[in-house]
Amino acid sequence: MSEPQKLRMSEKLSYGCGDFASCLFWAAFSNFLPLFYTDVFGITAAAMGMLFAVTRIFDAIVDPIVGMLADRTETRWGKFRPYLLWFCVPYAVLGVLMFTTPNFSPLGKLVWAYCTYCGMMAVYTAINIPYTSLLGVTTADPVERTKLSSMKFVFAFAAGFVIKAALPKMVPYFGGTDTAHGWQVSFMIVAAVAVVFFLITFFGTKERVKPPLEQKTSVGRDLKDLVTNVPWLVLVLTTITFILFVAIRGAITGHYLKYYVGARELTLPWNSVPKLYSFEDIWSVFGPAGDAGSIVGVLLLGWFAGKVGKKASFVLLFLAAIASTAAFYWLRADQVYAMFGLQFFGSMVGGPLSVLLWAMYADTADYGEWKAGRRATGLIFSASTMMQKLGWAVGGWAVGQMLATSGFVPNMVQSVGVTTSLVKMMSLTPSLFGLAALGLFLFFPLNEKRMVEIAKDLKDRRANEPVQ
Repeated sequence: MSEPQKLRMSEKLSYGCGDFASCLFWAAFSNFLPLFYTDVFGITAAAMGMLFAVTRIFDAIVDPIVGMLADRTETRWGKFRPYLLWFCVPYAVLGVLMFTTPNFSPLGKLVWAYCTYCGMMAVYTAINIPYTSLLGVTTADPVERTKLSSMKFVFAFAAGFVIKAALPKMVPYFGGTDTAHGWQVSFMIVAAVAVVFFLITFFGTKERVKPPLEQKTSVGRDLKDLVTNVPWLVLVLTTITFILFVAIRGAITGHYLKYYVGARELTLPWNSVPKLYSFEDIWSVFGPAGDAGSIVGVLLLGWFAGKVGKKASFVLLFLAAIASTAAFYWLRADQVYAMFGLQFFGSMVGGPLSVLLWAMYADTADYGEWKAGRRATGLIFSASTMMQKLGWAVGGWAVGQMLATSGFVPNMVQSVGVTTSLVKMMSLTPSLFGLAALGLFLFFPLNEKRMVEIAKDLKDRRANEPVQ
């Protein structure tokens, strides 16, 4: 089987558009949904934490089901691309409903939140698992695959930058005094943009890496191959704790800025006159500062990983990200510029970690085919995403519980105990999980030399397959 190894820039850009569409909503889930639920929608912090846990556990269970279905899908468009076409509109509709506040009783609102969030995450899985799996079948070249993963995350962080910069301004612009209406209208616009970008990915990409022609598989055999794939197991354990590092900090950022930092009088370099900036002003720049740092880090990753390798890059960058996160513990509420500096630097070294993780997951799919003679790319990526979502579930639940036990009351001046808890959740708590993730990752056995050998062996096997 002849497999084009190098990808045109147009196809890389088209692939990246899919993560732009996904992350417009994923960045909203991670950074805005906790504050939306407690301060706009009107549910308690404890109820929010339980909602996150239940919904993401449900969503995680759906992941491997979608992955195995995608592996068994056969269409003229391939296995994975059709899902972008089939589910982009339901994805948009549910995304709007999730950020809609109905005039229901407290119980009715809670039921609405569970139904819309569970529905949205199920559709998100149905479109995102096949999209992510495309990374493993668009090219068989490990170097090109890392470049494609980098493009994916450039677009992902760009989406985060856009949504974090725009949403705090869009909500009051479209809603005025009716904040709930502002959220709903804002996400109508976000949803429309997401549909367009998913369609660009569908039309602009191609699937090239196929399973072995004589492959005979079953659910039981696929699952056995998965749980005996040692590199994948190590990467999954790393991912769960890495997501806790990211999720706890991401979920608490809005509360930290609103209730610890608050409105601040700042003097900007181009204006000598101090000006009072609201919490929304600071929030609309803080998040994008991180995404800008992530984009810079991802763009530099190819050079850095080329010098030291993927595994060493992951270790060095993760250490720097943990240190910059922990440093928030020692910042006073008025040290806004230091917060922005750490946010940019921490994201510059932390953003590439996700690029490396997904590139290494694609490597474990190759390893699984090399070892067992069968390929289940969709299952590899869906099971990996399942573990990520379990991490997000635990992280969201933990934030809700820590807020509730600290005595947090929304839209009120918080006690010293609450603000101290917010500072720890922004700094030391995620850093501990980061250290645990780094310790687990040291056992990952695949390096550049091993992957070159595996890629060559797989290429030879495919070349000897009978022509269909």
